[in-house]
Amino acid sequence: MIIVLLGPPGAGKGTQGERLAARLGVPKIATGDVLRAAVRDGTPLGLEAKAAMDRGDLVPDAVIMGIMKEALAAPSAARGAILDGVVRTTPQADGLAETLQALGKPVDAVLLFEIDEDELVRRLSGRTTCDACQRPFFGRAPGETCAESGQVGTLVRRKDAEPEAIRKRMQVYRDQTAPVIDWYATRGTNMVRIDAIGSLDEVEARMLAALRIQ
Repeated sequence: MIIVLLGPPGAGKGTQGERLAARLGVPKIATGDVLRAAVRDGTPLGLEAKAAMDRGDLVPDAVIMGIMKEALAAPSAARGAILDGVVRTTPQADGLAETLQALGKPVDAVLLFEIDEDELVRRLSGRTTCDACQRPFFGRAPGETCAESGQVGTLVRRKDAEPEAIRKRMQVYRDQTAPVIDWYATRGTNMVRIDAIGSLDEVEARMLAALRIQ
C-alpha cells in the first residue's frame, strides 16, 4: 500500500504517518530523511544532491525522485510505504507518478490533513525547541532549561514558529498544494480528507476509519 501524506506544516501528518506506518508494517519515507541518508552514505545520487546543496542550489526534483526510487525499491518497502513530504508541487506529483509506474506500485490513497489556520498558528507558536538536543516541546516558554538528553540546553522558539512566519508558510503551502490536490483529483486518486484538530488518538482514529483499517 502506497499512501501519500499532504497537509500544512504542523498539521501532525508526520506523527500520524509514523503511527500508520507502524500499524501497516511499512516504512514511513520522508524526503528529507532519504536525502540526508543518501548524502551521508555517499551514493551517486547523494553526491549529486550534496553538490547542489554546496552551491546553495535546490536539489533538482530528478535527483530527489531518483533517491526516492531507490528507497521505494528497497526490500523494506516491498509491502508499501507512507510518503511524507514527497509531493509538494505538481512537478513532484508527476515525478512520483513516473517513479511508481516504473516500480509497478500505484498510489492507493492520498491523505489530506486539514486544520484551521488560527489553530495552526496557536499550535506552532506554542512550540519551543531545545538548542542542545533539538527536542520539541509544547507549552514551555523560551529560556527554560532542558536536560532531557543528558545535555543541558535552553528552549528557544525558531523564527519560523513566529505567528507571522507561520501565516506566510501557510500561504506558500496553499499556493503550492492546491494545484497538487487538483492534480490527484483529476486522475481519480482516492483522496481522503482528515480533520487534524484533536488529540493524537482522535486524529488517528479518524484516519484509520477513513482508510477502513481495523
